[in-house]
Amino acid sequence: MPATYRVYILQNCEGGFYVGLSDDVAHRVEQHNTGHSRWTKGRGPWTVVWQSEELSLTDARKLENRLKRQGRGKGFYTITGLHRRSS
Repeated sequence: MPATYRVYILQNCEGGFYVGLSDDVAHRVEQHNTGHSRWTKGRGPWTVVWQSEELSLTDARKLENRLKRQGRGKGFYTITGLHRRSS
């Protein structure tokens, strides 16, 4: 049985987002919150605000890259269903 992956979006208390993918989201979030991730270290705590259905690695990478290319524009919110924070 092939491994399955999920794309996930984390958000910190300042409203910052991080997009990633993992075959074990709970374990990966723990790594983010304990400083084991270079990109999120010192900017947490992080909370999962969205995750995809289970996908193949190829499809998960495509979705992750698509979300990252969106920046925080309309497409990001359309794909995830998240809501923009009002300023």
